[in-house]
Amino acid sequence: MRLFHALRDANKFRSVFDFGGREVAHWFPGHMAKGLKQMRANLKNVDCVVEIHDARIPFSGRNPVFEDTLNVKPHLLILNKMDLADVSKKQRVLRSLEKSGVKNVLFTDCLKQRDTSIKKVVPMVMEIIEESPRFNRAENTNYCLMVIGVPNVGKSSLINALRRTNLKKGRASRVGGEPGITKAVLTKIQVSERPRMYLLDTPGVFPPRIESVETGMKLALCGTILDHLVGEDVIADYLLYSLNRLGNFSYVEKYSLQEPSDDIQYVLKRIAVKLGKTQRVTAITGVGNINVTIPNYTAAAFDFIRVFRKGELGQVMLD
Repeated sequence: MRLFHALRDANKFRSVFDFGGREVAHWFPGHMAKGLKQMRANLKNVDCVVEIHDARIPFSGRNPVFEDTLNVKPHLLILNKMDLADVSKKQRVLRSLEKSGVKNVLFTDCLKQRDTSIKKVVPMVMEIIEESPRFNRAENTNYCLMVIGVPNVGKSSLINALRRTNLKKGRASRVGGEPGITKAVLTKIQVSERPRMYLLDTPGVFPPRIESVETGMKLALCGTILDHLVGEDVIADYLLYSLNRLGNFSYVEKYSLQEPSDDIQYVLKRIAVKLGKTQRVTAITGVGNINVTIPNYTAAAFDFIRVFRKGELGQVMLD
């Protein structure tokens, strides 16, 4: 009965997130002009563009500037981190993308040691290339792909997975859990022997302007923007809002809460208590200073975000 009342009360939770009047241009970073310029300059050496994006946000945050690039080259969209996404919505995503003109789509989990989807990449790319003229590259027996995307969606992981699967070799690109790992522009790396195929690794590039604060928050929640640029407390609150809106109350059991809540301060306090994350501060009183122990809300917010990104709060689709 208590659970019933808790879920009934969940209907009163926020239906809209209050961004506090923040403006996108002042909150989220713009695009990386140098990287985009060099990508365009090297298109003549490319047979196919491989765009990689986070499967949890298949529509939000894809760089519209890339569309200029995609219009002149064959294109494969890889939605990575499918292990973290709600795959029950996969067909809906594919139908929506096809309506927008994106027909070649592949879901992958590049960190998985044996991902059968990775084996499909080279055959799909070859099929896509053969359907389009190669113009100045018609006599070249080697194939060159350019991998593009916003930061921290798995570009380097894709390259390493392709090398592991097709060449039985170790990683060639550094992989990290936060955006900004790949700094070099257009590093050429072999990913297949038959056919001989190379990938141009590129740094993540944001759009010149993120379309909305909501889109920016989804990107931040999925780790494509450095947390401190937005604020862990804001990201944690948006995460709580998103989970409640999706009817995903897995955080209740994860952190031993009594019931779902729409109050981020309450949730973070309970997380801090459960994890033993506290801090001592000095309180100034009328009779002198005293030391008090309070919950460490920042550490709790960090853990809340971390377990979401690791998939410990269940598979979600934010779009």
